[in-house]
Amino acid sequence: MGHLWLIGMMGSGKTTIGAAVASRRSLPFYDTDMIVERDAGASIPEIFENLGEGEFRRMESLAVSTTARAPAGIVATGGGVALDPGNVAAMRASGTTVLVDVDAGVLTERLRDAGDRPLLADPRGIGLRAITADRAELYRAAADVVVDGAGSIEAVCERVEAVCRRS
Repeated sequence: MGHLWLIGMMGSGKTTIGAAVASRRSLPFYDTDMIVERDAGASIPEIFENLGEGEFRRMESLAVSTTARAPAGIVATGGGVALDPGNVAAMRASGTTVLVDVDAGVLTERLRDAGDRPLLADPRGIGLRAITADRAELYRAAADVVVDGAGSIEAVCERVEAVCRRS
């Protein structure tokens, strides 16, 4: 088995689901956002503010390429990873890419209290809904498999584990 790459919007549960599935299957767990923060010595909001989005995306791509060469495991990615064709190619070459698909309304509800996410400044989630719509086609094109990310953590973990068994 290669990596199982979890892609999708912020708030879709990639980190929570990925860590749980990795633990259940005794596999390594990687999180590209955590790798970027560790390597930069700064939080993602700090990286955006001090270095800009371009530098963040460069660091994110480096985290993907490094992780692609690591021992097979479950990988939670940042919401923008799948927007870069180079990242998609690295993920596909090293495993299976799984879209954790969650409706924009559910995302808005899940992220209502997330204070460090600039996209969520509007409590009605209009910005989040627009980004979700803009990215939907790219996420689906990057995914080998789509799983429904709605429902309990347990239910989503079971869906992702079913993909692991098939991979």
